[in-house]
Amino acid sequence: MNDALRSLLGLLALERIEQDIFRGESRASVVPRVFGGQVAAQALVAAGRTVPADRPPHSLHAYFLRPGDPGAPIVYTVDRIRDGRSFTTRRVVAVQHGQPIFHLSASFQAAEEGLEHQEPMPPAPDPLELPTAAEMLPRHAERFLAPGVAERLLEARAAIDLRYVDEPPYVTVGEPRDPRSQVWFRTQGKLDDDGEIPRPLLDICLVTYVSDMTLLDSILLAHGRGGWAVGDVVGASLDHAMWFHRPLRADEWLLYDQESPTAQSGRGLGKGRIFTADGQLAVSVIQEGVIRVPRD
Repeated sequence: MNDALRSLLGLLALERIEQDIFRGESRASVVPRVFGGQVAAQALVAAGRTVPADRPPHSLHAYFLRPGDPGAPIVYTVDRIRDGRSFTTRRVVAVQHGQPIFHLSASFQAAEEGLEHQEPMPPAPDPLELPTAAEMLPRHAERFLAPGVAERLLEARAAIDLRYVDEPPYVTVGEPRDPRSQVWFRTQGKLDDDGEIPRPLLDICLVTYVSDMTLLDSILLAHGRGGWAVGDVVGASLDHAMWFHRPLRADEWLLYDQESPTAQSGRGLGKGRIFTADGQLAVSVIQEGVIRVPRD
């Protein structure tokens, strides 16, 4: 486990300041706001800490309301909406400077047997055959909007080993492609089974954190855009939904298969499926984001 992963786990280990009220810290992001995946993961940790450990999350639905201030703590207030025999529901509001910046509803379920089927895992190369971010980003640093962007991206993603199957949007600027993207990812090191956040909640929260990193890439690919780091679009996440189908481990390779069915009205939709390395469909993700072409 590297220092960046330890730092990320520290961000997720929220301070309880009152019953059902938690406080989380932030860290500088590559953009002047809190990374959306961080807020979503911290909110899910807050919700999970009010639920029995044998009920992991099975879904979340969230809205990003205002940009978060990376220089200020975030307070998470949990409402215990329902505690049923099989399902538990929680609502979380994240507040900074007296204003809500994020809202999450999450549902948790006790283990249960039932009917099963799934879509097959799409083909993808072995992740160990793909370039790492440390190999890829410096190679294309001249494409970015300003000096130092590649280094900031590497620092922001240092806790996660994330590898693109095909070239990322910033490499193929000006060349529209099929609106599909794949990445393999896992944490940079093994996770402890006896950490402050119990597993499988920890694994699910870490996957939630990563799920916001690349989901809108497929929108950019459809239009030959490189992204905010290149400076040919401005964007932000609007809402985010996830369904957790099967067990997973965030410290083992996961394939994130992503596509965009539509973009319009300054918004784009991204859909993703996360598979374990042995082909189990573990998570489904949908996100809408603001995607705007900057005015001259």
